[in-house]
Amino acid sequence: MHTRNKSRISKVADGIAPSMIRKLFNMAKSIDDVVDFTLGDPDVQPHENIKKAACDAIMSGKTRYSQNAGLLELRETISRRVKEKDSLYYSPLTEIAVTVGAMEGLYLTLLSLIDDGDEVIIPAPYYVNYKQMVEMCGGIPIIVNPSDKETLLVNGEDISRAITERTKAILLNSPANPSGRILTDETINTIAKLAIEHDLTVISDEVYRKLIYDSKPYLSIASLLGMKDYVVVINSLSKEFCMTGYRLGYILGPEDIVAAVVKLQENVAACAPLPSQYAAIEALGSRIDYSEQMIDTFTKRRDVLFDELKQAEGIRMIKPEATFYAMIDISGMGYDSSVSFAYDLLEKARVAVVPGISYGDICKDFIRIAFTLEESKIIEGARRIAMFTKTAK
Repeated sequence: MHTRNKSRISKVADGIAPSMIRKLFNMAKSIDDVVDFTLGDPDVQPHENIKKAACDAIMSGKTRYSQNAGLLELRETISRRVKEKDSLYYSPLTEIAVTVGAMEGLYLTLLSLIDDGDEVIIPAPYYVNYKQMVEMCGGIPIIVNPSDKETLLVNGEDISRAITERTKAILLNSPANPSGRILTDETINTIAKLAIEHDLTVISDEVYRKLIYDSKPYLSIASLLGMKDYVVVINSLSKEFCMTGYRLGYILGPEDIVAAVVKLQENVAACAPLPSQYAAIEALGSRIDYSEQMIDTFTKRRDVLFDELKQAEGIRMIKPEATFYAMIDISGMGYDSSVSFAYDLLEKARVAVVPGISYGDICKDFIRIAFTLEESKIIEGARRIAMFTKTAK
């Protein structure tokens, strides 16, 4: 019997590590009575009108392919919405592409921009997939830790120090997963100046921009004077409209980058699912603010979690300004790593969280909680954490 001497797996695939998020999520599924805070998958259902639009599309036979860039009607809807919200005009024909979720939009954008050895600056803490996506494209992720570890927020000087002759892009996520923090206007303005000075593309992941608490203002870097040609905005319906499984996202950007993304999409997925595109037309085009109730729901959940965890010993929750994530400082617990803490918490208290080290070394003494569960489960999970910290210290 012959055996293979060489691995058939590519170096790219072999170099990708499974995320700790999914690892803890899968472990939690094998244990009874677990409060699972791992995934950023909200339990809130999309509005009935959105679901009906998808169902109507299926029942009327609108289930074939669209243009690679997405339905023109959807791109026109996106264009009108962005003009109304940000006073920016993006051509539906040349500056907008509909993608299979924000993740495909981001990956195809990176693939359009990066050659082997190009550097992409990624502020920490960072979304798990950013680093690996850059590496899959042959690029080099340059992780920038914030000089202020207390706030988990980078500033313009942090970014400036990381720029080299090989820098091709800066990848921003504000509001941020996992920290729930929003970059300051001063930082956004400084990054804009750096992008123009060094001729860099800013990839702005704005999927959480509608999930901002306490009416805090938000500044998109694309809206700054002279920045439209330097910025690719990545957005999605997953978080704003709780449509995670619809796999519908879109990018806004310069004509040459969007054309490259569309060309790549033809070879990767052809187009986004058609029923999801019709659901998106309803979600983005309606005069009803479908995300308003979601903000109220998650504001209450954030506040409940914060109030409950104030009772816990040895940990500190950084109250998020946005998103449905909270970073919990566990440095007072005496663990050698957030991984050990997370495993112990799951085994002894039946609560699943994500080790902060997943989001960069800056978070080695943190865990992340996704408060995407109903309030009663959040309270139960927080009380289990409080009991665990009391006995584990």
